[in-house]
Parts: sequence; C-alpha cells; structure tokens
Amino acid sequence: MNAAPVRAPEIDRQGTTWFNVTGPLSLEDVAGRFVILDFWTFCCINCMHVLPALKRIEEDFPEDVVVIGVHTPKFFAEREADNVTAALQRYDIRHPVIHDPNMTLWREYAVRAWPTLVFIDPAGYVLGQFAGEPDSEKLHRSISGLVRQARDEDMLRPQALDLVDRRHETGTLSFPGKIKPVPGRNAWAIADAGHHQIVLVDEDGAVQTRYGSGRRGFVDGTARESCFADPQGLTASEQAIFVADTGNHALRRIDLADGAVTTLAGTGRRGRPLGSEAITRETALASPWDLELHDDRLYVANAGTHQLGVVDLAQKTVRRLAGTGAEALVDGEALDEAVLAQPSGLARDETGRRLAFADSETSAIRILDLDEGKVSTLVGAGLFEFGLQNGPLKHARFQHPLGLVWTAEGIVVADSYNRAVRLVDVEAGEVRSIEPGLTCLDPVCLRLGEPAGVVVRTDGRLLLSDTNNHRILLLDPNERTYITWLS
Repeated sequence: MNAAPVRAPEIDRQGTTWFNVTGPLSLEDVAGRFVILDFWTFCCINCMHVLPALKRIEEDFPEDVVVIGVHTPKFFAEREADNVTAALQRYDIRHPVIHDPNMTLWREYAVRAWPTLVFIDPAGYVLGQFAGEPDSEKLHRSISGLVRQARDEDMLRPQALDLVDRRHETGTLSFPGKIKPVPGRNAWAIADAGHHQIVLVDEDGAVQTRYGSGRRGFVDGTARESCFADPQGLTASEQAIFVADTGNHALRRIDLADGAVTTLAGTGRRGRPLGSEAITRETALASPWDLELHDDRLYVANAGTHQLGVVDLAQKTVRRLAGTGAEALVDGEALDEAVLAQPSGLARDETGRRLAFADSETSAIRILDLDEGKVSTLVGAGLFEFGLQNGPLKHARFQHPLGLVWTAEGIVVADSYNRAVRLVDVEAGEVRSIEPGLTCLDPVCLRLGEPAGVVVRTDGRLLLSDTNNHRILLLDPNERTYITWLS
C-alpha cells in the first residue's frame, strides 16, 4: 500500500530571516512550481559541492523550479546574520535563503545531516529527500523528468521569482584566503578568492601583479588569459606560485618568470578520496584548501575528502598522506587509523618534519609527524566540541580555524569563527589570545571578519588575511598593535 502524501510544512516561520528576496515566501507563493529546499550551513564543504548542481537547475528551469536554501547553523558564528550575508556573497548564492538559527524547519522536515535536499511538488506535497552530495547528472535528469511530466499533466504555473541582487562592491581584495611569502623576492602572494585571482604584492603591500582574468573558470594560459575559481590557498618557491584552486578542485602552477598558468593536478571535477600513488593530471581532487612546499613535495589539504595529500613534483604523482576519507577526529597511524575533518590550513615547521593543520570541522589543531607517519591532536575534541577558551591544551577550544603558521613562540592560529588570532604554545602546553587584545591604529576600527590566513614576517610581525573585511592586517604582538596593511 502506498503511503499517503505528506503536506510540506510551511516555510514562512517566526524567528527566521530571509535573504535575496524582498520578503518572506510562503508555500502558497511558490505553488505551481517544484521546490527544492537545500538544508545547508556555510562551514560545510559538502554543502558547497552541491551549489553548482543547484545553480544549473535554476538556470535550466527558471520558471518551473524554485531553489530555496535553508541555512541551519552548526557553529555559534553561523547564527549571526551578517556572517550569513558574507557567505552568500562569497559563494555567489543568489536564490532565496532562509536563515533558521533555531533549526525549526530542520526539525519539521526531519533533517538529520548537512547537506540535505527536500523535494516538494507543485501541489505542496513532499516528494522525498536526499542526504549528502547527490550525483549532479542524476539530479538534473530527475528534475528534468519531473518537470516534463508535470508539463504534460498541466500541473505547473510557471513564474520566475523576483530576486534581490545583494552582490557586494569589490575593492583591491575580495574575500582573501591564504597569504604566503615568495622566497627571494621580498614579496607576498595572496589568494584573492572573490576575484578568482592570485595577487603578488611587495613588502609594503603595493600590488605588483595579478594572475587570472578575474572571470571564474578553469583555463590555463597567460596571466591575463588564465582563469581560477575561488582559490583559497597557495605556497611559493623562487620559481613559481602553487595554487589550491578550490572551486576547480585543482592545483595550478604560476611561473614567476613569464606568468604562465598551468594545471598540475585535478580534472576540474570533484574527486573521490585519495588513495595510492596516481598521475596528477588524471586524479580528481576535492576542494583543495591550502598548500605547503618542501623540496619537491607539495603538501595538499584536500578538504573535500577530509584528507591530506602529497604531490611529488618531480614524478608528477599524487597520493594520500593522511586520513581515511571519513569525517571525525581520530589520531593514530596516518594512513590506516587517522580520521580528519575538512583540513583547511597547513603550516610546516622549520625542520620540515612536522606538518601542522587546522582541522576546521573539528575545530582542532593537529600535527602530522612526517617521519613517523602519525597524526596527533594538540587542541580539539570532536565535531561538535568548539568555543573560545584559553588555557591548557586539553581544555582549550577553537571555533572552525582556517589558517595557521609556525613561529618562534609556537603555532599562531587564525581562529576564524571566533574572529580571533591565538597562539598555541606547544612547549608551555597552553593556548592564549593575541587578538582581541591589540590596539587598533586605523582611523576606523572593525571587528575581525572570519580571518582565514596568517603568516609571520622576518621581523616577527604577522600578516593576517581578514577575509570578510576584504583586507590584510599587520599585527605587532610585541607592540600590541595592528593596522590595515592592504585593503
């Protein structure tokens, strides 16, 4: 016996905030069209992987299908509406979004995981739901078939939504990610993610060169012809800048002699978990978020599969370095036991034997011992253990950190969702704050906005990528001050 159809719970609810529309939408407002509710949260890399498939559906069926994001926060910071606004701009999300900090719709639609898609028919009944990342081609075929059948049965009342364009005006930088030194040049490379470019600046923060056309795409060529997609991380040698081209699921190389951009690894499509040694150009990656270089080894934070990888630049191969591909916080032997959760920042110590990484979804700072092949956790306790707490490593807590760097004092962390910069003093076994705690020297002072990258200068001062404020800050921990360095 077939189950009775279930009427979809109303989506216009108290305690929610709507984005990209002039006001709240009810199910009656979208009746006569298929509705896809996308339950997501902006920390979730798997949620980001769903967006291109939804955008394609929106473009192909603009009057027959309505996509509505239901932002359901995991972290404290994700409850703040201004952070949601920044996320919508950063990921170019233009469909209606309901910010539901009380998780009302999550409960009423019986959602259990991020991401989850719920499908509603033109009459307002739930067709079903899918948890996880769907196969984009199968999803498109299914929606196409439903639309075709509904047209044949005269069930549709086609109408395009009246959307509000909330894209932000950009300046020199737009949602910058990591910043790293370029050896031998007294220069810095910045992943200018919102502009889909890599920016080379001098020691004073003056822009020298931009690589990439500024158009989102996956194109090799000259500095002006080439295209990137939301590059988040990078590292450099004297000859080249290596780019974690996150939105293209690829690694790119910029030749500093002539500006030519080539692809090192990745196919442009989201890949499965990394395994044994494979040819770089034939191996699909998954949202690489940061890179570190040591000799001919390029270390990769492959955030989308919760793994670390390593590229042998001489042999042109890539293999798994740590992480099973599951998502959790488990220490142990790097290949067979250790489990990671969206590693998003890398930092190699001066010996080259230890690789620190920001394991963002567990709000953890972890270490891969490259000699012993083992992963250990300095700070962090699990997927839902986060906060802002200093003190002994065992009790300290971060909130979705994205960047870090080894210094003489320890590991400095861009504690992104806490809007903070903090120090993990490994020798003393404790965590303490750097900022908040500094004096702002700017004419107008802003709170940090999800800082995503940090690097130390030779004079001990820090450069911080203040992502949502579209700027780079210069922090002086000794003088206890900071000032905008590039914006």
